[in-house]
Amino acid sequence: MVAAKSNPSLWWKLSWQLSLVIVAVVAAVMLGLCVWAATIMSPNIAMEDVVGSAIAGAASRDGRGVLELKETPELRELKEQNGSLWYVAASPDGASVSFGPIPSAYAELAHLVHLFDDADIRGSALTDEVATIDSADTAVGEVRILFGGVADRGSPFLALLARSYPIYASLLAVALPAIFLAVPRIVRHALSRVSDVAERAARIEPRRHDTRLPVDGIPAEVSPLVTAFNGTLDRLEIEARKRERFLVDAAHELRTPIAIMQTRIEGMSEGPERRRLLDDVARLADTAEQLLDFERNDQATELGDLVDLVEIARTAVADLAPIAIAAGYQISFHSDVEMLERDGNAPALGRAVSNLIRNAIDHGEGKGEIAVSVSTDGAVAVTDQGPGIPVEHQELVFEPFYRVTPKSRGAGLGLSLVKQIAANHGGHVTMESDRQGTRVSILL
Repeated sequence: MVAAKSNPSLWWKLSWQLSLVIVAVVAAVMLGLCVWAATIMSPNIAMEDVVGSAIAGAASRDGRGVLELKETPELRELKEQNGSLWYVAASPDGASVSFGPIPSAYAELAHLVHLFDDADIRGSALTDEVATIDSADTAVGEVRILFGGVADRGSPFLALLARSYPIYASLLAVALPAIFLAVPRIVRHALSRVSDVAERAARIEPRRHDTRLPVDGIPAEVSPLVTAFNGTLDRLEIEARKRERFLVDAAHELRTPIAIMQTRIEGMSEGPERRRLLDDVARLADTAEQLLDFERNDQATELGDLVDLVEIARTAVADLAPIAIAAGYQISFHSDVEMLERDGNAPALGRAVSNLIRNAIDHGEGKGEIAVSVSTDGAVAVTDQGPGIPVEHQELVFEPFYRVTPKSRGAGLGLSLVKQIAANHGGHVTMESDRQGTRVSILL
């Protein structure tokens, strides 16, 4: 069995995708700037840190306090790897140390190096040599370095990229957390109307065919989905109304042949066969009436009247008492209050209570008492002393056409109709059943 995949989070999806976009944009900008800078800055920039670090590590002063450069391994390696290297290192007091052949074009600058903090020297008509002046902090103070002969070593682009990391690192450090903080708010605000529509869709009742989802305020990317959903509701409404009309018409049409059959059977001579046929016709008539009641209730959801539950229950008991007594039952009515008013549909509630009493008559095995009661909490209960309903059937008996036993009397619509009427009134139905009897309550 394949596990169901959870729906992806729009917040997470937008956050990481925007993060990738930001990283890509920053990377593209930094790469572009480094490429551009590499074309205009000194080719020596790739060696500035290498030369400066080697000379800074070698700088010291002799016994007279004059600047000197010791032959450290780092400085030695620098000289060996760069055969054309030349440099002049000068302290702020003008003392200097040089290495390698200084091009004649820059020879006059040797005694002035200590005056420069940073310089890019090129374009001389006397030489193609590129020279650079850079500063280095050493153990004996600041040293100014004029060097050249290394323009072909290293990559200026990579050097510039390494030097610019404080820019893009700080930019990403600010931008990425901002994305994960801002995106949820942006998404929540953009989809707030969609959430309202989703909540409204969840409250759509099958029997309220005129309900549609609003399109106003919905993002243009989502509105086609809402429009398509409304179109589906339109088609479902058309088919539902066809079904309703068919069932109502069928129930009406069944009345005439049933009445004709009953009349013909009643004209037959007395006998067991006549009684069985009359019972079958009565059962068929009850089924047709229940179908009609089922569809009438499905279409009647107006609850504008103020009804008295006590009077409705009392009337139902009075109407069905002769049938219950004839079937071998005692029947009683009790109410905790004189009047209990609720907003509702009196005919529908009357049918619900009557169906509960009829259900008790049909399944109580013709013995014991059927008690109808009304309590102060808005519950109308019908209790019988029949054999009870097994636990595994107690939920199913509220489904249309379900019967505990195949040979049960009735079409299996009574309790389903009761549940539907209670739901239309914002209430529900409960059942308590054991071997001593069954209690079904409508709570409004």
